[in-house]
Amino acid sequence: MAELGGDALTWKEFGEEHLAALTELAEACLAADGGLPLFARTPLLRARLLQARTLGVWHDGGLVAAAGVGTAREPATSTGLVHPAWRGRGLGSRLLSWADEQAGAADLLLTTESWSAGAEALFTARGFERTFTEWVLRHDLDALPDVTRPDDLRTEPVTLASELFETYRASFADRPGFVEPTAEEWLGDLREDDDYRPDLSLLARGPDGTPVGFLNILDNWIDQVGVVPEWRGRRVGAYLVASALRALAEDGTREAWLCVNDNNPAAALYRRLGFRDAGRRARYLCRRPAADQPR
Repeated sequence: MAELGGDALTWKEFGEEHLAALTELAEACLAADGGLPLFARTPLLRARLLQARTLGVWHDGGLVAAAGVGTAREPATSTGLVHPAWRGRGLGSRLLSWADEQAGAADLLLTTESWSAGAEALFTARGFERTFTEWVLRHDLDALPDVTRPDDLRTEPVTLASELFETYRASFADRPGFVEPTAEEWLGDLREDDDYRPDLSLLARGPDGTPVGFLNILDNWIDQVGVVPEWRGRRVGAYLVASALRALAEDGTREAWLCVNDNNPAAALYRRLGFRDAGRRARYLCRRPAADQPR
């Protein structure tokens, strides 16, 4: 038991049996801050918070803050949450200190799927550097963009074969930091994802039949959009996205989502097509000083 700010708090580990409480906490943070709505679903919540080491903060039987730390790999990883009604009382700072202790001598990577300015201020004050930021964008499908089909372009549902992978590779190979997977890995991930919609995902072809772009949909998420360099600037990406939104709407979906890196110029395109900001997600890294080497 601990006293903090005049309120009796209990600090203890949490586990699988507390998934309902973790879900409520994540939903409260998403409602206040925005961010990745998938964070409140069991698979991602379990992956982020139910790690090897956990610490929850309880008040009057309710979970008001929580953090998990994974130490199996380098860097160590941690995700933490503080209920909006309990912020400003030092809970986040104490959980961050605990996570730092659990990481030991390893670098520590913080993951937040529901970014807030307060969390960023805490992290940077404690020596963490933001290394990754994505905007989470939402599109209500009661109003759809109208994009004219580019000349000599045709689209078709994708086929999970090498042609789709080669289009992906050609579309992303010139992006900074691109790490090319094998075709087997990339296609295998799509095959094994229960949310993948090959019926709504699209492959775009030029007049000679050569693939020039693609779009993949997972559930109601536009997961990837790519256009080969020679065809950029011809509205191919805009047309693919508008076509996907229309297909989702016709399938009965009420809203569509996507994530886009904050330095990706495609974010402006998505906003022009009607997507609206729904929060951010980010990563922060703290590197440990290198141990002194013997001379």
